[in-house]
Amino acid sequence: MTERYINPGEANFAAFKDLPRDRPIHMLNLVQYRDEAAYPEGHENAGKGWSGARAYKEYGRTSGPIFARVGGKIVWRGAFEAVLTGPEAMHWHDGFIAAYPSADAFFEMIKDAEYQKAVVNRTAALADSRLVRFDPGEKGAGF
Repeated sequence: MTERYINPGEANFAAFKDLPRDRPIHMLNLVQYRDEAAYPEGHENAGKGWSGARAYKEYGRTSGPIFARVGGKIVWRGAFEAVLTGPEAMHWHDGFIAAYPSADAFFEMIKDAEYQKAVVNRTAALADSRLVRFDPGEKGAGF
């Protein structure tokens, strides 16, 4: 079975925290939804029969105001079509790049009490994901 990733691992998060925090960052998000969202027992959305895609939409609705407040914006979004280089079985439902004015802004978002409530929707929604930090480079015609 292929290893799945929903939340940051301890070593990866420690490395992320050690990077500079005072400059813009881009976060590549690749997401694969569960067929049915997996909420913890007792959560207000448990038992609603939501799909993973529906639960992720709820994550966007509930976390979006916090994302905007810290200065985040989506700079690219796309729907998966095919893998050219990589495992043939790899499949993502959606991908997007979230831009933050700084890593400090990202940390402000994830520490926010309302965000921490909202992220339960993300965890319930996803079967697999990747979240990769990039230092934004220059745009242009060449590689």
